[in-house]
Amino acid sequence: MNLVSIRIITADVAQLVNFYEQVTGLSAVQYTADFAELKTPTTTLAIGSTKTLVFFGGDDVAKPAQNSSVIIEFRVDDVEKEYERLADFLQNSIVQKPTTMPWGNKSLLFRDPDGNLVNLFTPVTPEAIEKFEGKN
Repeated sequence: MNLVSIRIITADVAQLVNFYEQVTGLSAVQYTADFAELKTPTTTLAIGSTKTLVFFGGDDVAKPAQNSSVIIEFRVDDVEKEYERLADFLQNSIVQKPTTMPWGNKSLLFRDPDGNLVNLFTPVTPEAIEKFEGKN
């Protein structure tokens, strides 16, 4: 089994696509007005409108802007540089400035426009670095 994507359901696809393009520096592939993907070397962040829920059984399957248990995480080469690059853009949505966690990652936490928690992190301790050696 291989985890290939995470999908965010939103009421405003364009807003989230713009946000994640800005944060990641990647260009989204916009298949329709209701569905886009940002592809990284290891997985895909999919963004779908509430209109796509009809294909999964209806509007009650998922609700936009209601996540309070999942953190979307991106490993970056230098979280401090990413913080400097994004500080003005994220100024009102930063939850935690770059901080070294007990498990050895330095993390920048913020919220996307739908309130989803996002973590940009860099492994900084020898153990954390070793864990990610050879992984993209």
